[in-house]
Amino acid sequence: MQTEQPVKHLRNHTTENRLANWTRRWARLLFKSKTGTIGLIITGLIFLLAIFAPVLSPYHPNVQNYAAMNVPPVWLEGGMKEHLLGTDNLGRDMLSRIIYGTQVSLLVGVCSVVVAGAIGMFFGLIAGYYGGFIDNVLMRIVDAFLAIPNVLFILVILGVLSPGLLTLIFVIGLTNWVIYARLVRGDVISIKEREFIKAARTIGTKNPVIICKHVLPNVMPSFIVISTLSVATTIVLEASLSYLGLGVQPPTVSWGGMLSAGRDYLATSWWIATFPGLAIMITVLGIIFLGDWLRDVLDPRSQTLRS
Repeated sequence: MQTEQPVKHLRNHTTENRLANWTRRWARLLFKSKTGTIGLIITGLIFLLAIFAPVLSPYHPNVQNYAAMNVPPVWLEGGMKEHLLGTDNLGRDMLSRIIYGTQVSLLVGVCSVVVAGAIGMFFGLIAGYYGGFIDNVLMRIVDAFLAIPNVLFILVILGVLSPGLLTLIFVIGLTNWVIYARLVRGDVISIKEREFIKAARTIGTKNPVIICKHVLPNVMPSFIVISTLSVATTIVLEASLSYLGLGVQPPTVSWGGMLSAGRDYLATSWWIATFPGLAIMITVLGIIFLGDWLRDVLDPRSQTLRS
């Protein structure tokens, strides 16, 4: 019993040292990259806004005030300090609606990527590792999906189904999985020929164990990078579909829906459409900057980190 305590303490100390070294390494790489730092700050702020929207929002996003319709931002003539970014055509506070819009954009972006990534990862691993007939069948399915324009495919499905938040998440996820499948398949084809995979087969390790313990960890860096960048494109796609009326439906607040509502007031109340557009642009740029930094760090072929 006396010897077990020092050994346990030594193991805990070693684990803490490894965690500290890992944290310092990633912090050093992050702050060495200007775009990575900016991307992390923007993305972190957006997630905080989404999580604490009920606390940070000055008003409920759907509360209407007909006595304060189309009020300009506070720095313009006629602006009110109660509405820093002004109000829309129904007197709803723009700042509150933009803050609540982060929830929908991130929810659709992240959840759609999770659905698409899980499907694509599964089929990519199977096709790349086993090859042969399975690979041919799965890749022909992928080719069939790629032959149809993605947005057109989504519009057709949403036209048949009733538009909504959950419907939008699953439709985008079920139409975007082919990107991950092709990426993972290509990585698996190269990884399965390496010596450590051959050694695992030689000692009798079963294929599912090899895929989970040896192949999967080696394809995760590329998968994380493409998933991060896909969140940005999915946010833009969600905003586009909501703008067309086929995405998130009122009274749920979405940046695309706010853009659609403000297009008729561009000449008189430009802020109704401008601020949601800026929110989309800043969010997408932040996620792209973060994904670009992750690509430089996780890609073994990258020799230098972008500044």
